[in-house]
Amino acid sequence: MPTDRYESPLASRYASAFMLHLFSPDCRIQTWRRLWVALARAEHNLGLPVTSEQVSELEAHLTDIDYEMAAAREKEVRHDVMAHVYTYGKAAPSAAGIIHLGATSCYVTDNADLIIYREGLRYLRGELIAVLANLSKFAEQYKATPTLGYTHYQPAQLVTVGKRATLWMQDLLADLEELDFVLENLKFLGCRGTTGTEASFLDLFEGDGVKVDEMNRQISAEFGFDQCFAVCGQTYPRKVDSRILSCLSAIAQSCYRMANDIRLLQHDRQVEEPFEKNQIGSSAMAYKRNPMRSERICSLSRYLMADAMNAPMTASVQWLERTLDDSANRRISMPEGFLCADAILRLSQNVTDGLHVNEKVVDATVREYLPFIATENLMMEAVKRGGNRQDLHEIIRTCSMAATAKMKEGEKCDLLSRLAAEPAFGMTEAEMEAILTPSAYIGRCPEQVDVFLRSVQPLLAQASREKPEINL
Repeated sequence: MPTDRYESPLASRYASAFMLHLFSPDCRIQTWRRLWVALARAEHNLGLPVTSEQVSELEAHLTDIDYEMAAAREKEVRHDVMAHVYTYGKAAPSAAGIIHLGATSCYVTDNADLIIYREGLRYLRGELIAVLANLSKFAEQYKATPTLGYTHYQPAQLVTVGKRATLWMQDLLADLEELDFVLENLKFLGCRGTTGTEASFLDLFEGDGVKVDEMNRQISAEFGFDQCFAVCGQTYPRKVDSRILSCLSAIAQSCYRMANDIRLLQHDRQVEEPFEKNQIGSSAMAYKRNPMRSERICSLSRYLMADAMNAPMTASVQWLERTLDDSANRRISMPEGFLCADAILRLSQNVTDGLHVNEKVVDATVREYLPFIATENLMMEAVKRGGNRQDLHEIIRTCSMAATAKMKEGEKCDLLSRLAAEPAFGMTEAEMEAILTPSAYIGRCPEQVDVFLRSVQPLLAQASREKPEINL
């Protein structure tokens, strides 16, 4: 790795090899060349003066890209697409004269982006499902393990460890639904000309609009798209970018929520993210076990949520049929958005695969607050023994306030002993302890987890059988 110039940490530290290749110059320019081949093939099929030999020569030179020649040519003509048209023509000289025939630059740049974004979304879909699979196992394992629930981050009624994980899963499933919607509705730009009128092709095909439509159908089908946009300017609608980055932002929001919950629980030593044997938590405090992976998820998620704001700002200022002030922004915001989502999901897989529950700490926390949570049940039991409900309610209120005050001084909860000392309550501390079974206070949590996981299982089972092939 070069040490004398800046390199994006998303590339050098966080993103997967797949995503780095997907947004590499090789992948992009080879996709441009495949688009030029597809255009030449369709033009040949429909009777334009493009020979099968020219198409074959173009196909034979998809990967031997002379980047130095292209860079030198771009420096001269100040146009990246025309620099690569020139370079491709040098590699396939018999076809040099028909490369890019009738097309404008956005034919290769925009269609290539759509192809690359589609494959990026497909890959992220698999990464997202892997996180769901990890959480599914975790939720099943701990579906009946009582834990203290929180509202406003204050102690509330009991839930279970597994039920809490289903809350994270539900958010991620909503993201998966959104991602699938984006994929299912992704359309191809096709070859539409400088302002989207297809005028150049109408001229080439001597006014035959049916052939223009067939050309676009053949090109889009070659890349696995069954629809082109009904109308467009020079580019595909930038609302597509806005929709894609919004989807990636949604994934970041869900992962942030999960990771932040884990950070809060690790502070209380209830749950811990994976910690390697030789991992160092702090350069100064050797005893520390920081939740650094969950923190990194939150950090990267903040970046992605902010990055997603680029797309709506770009979509809102397209200036009639197109303007070029989107280009530099999109070169950064779109790839970085995909790389960042990739990094977040990879980290989320790691954390959820090794998430550790300190069950004794969880139980101790439950036991500390259970007397307060059980007060209504204790009151009902005392009424059964002849007590007055209103009098008992006041006893519980005053004793609870006193016990809470002692806890604020660092003392243990003594609510049960205070209640036992009240003759009107009519119960001993041992009798009250017998009622304090945590599993009696978790409501339908285990059942809710079972129902939820059954609904998710077909998706996870299907995903485990699928081996998606990436179609660039």
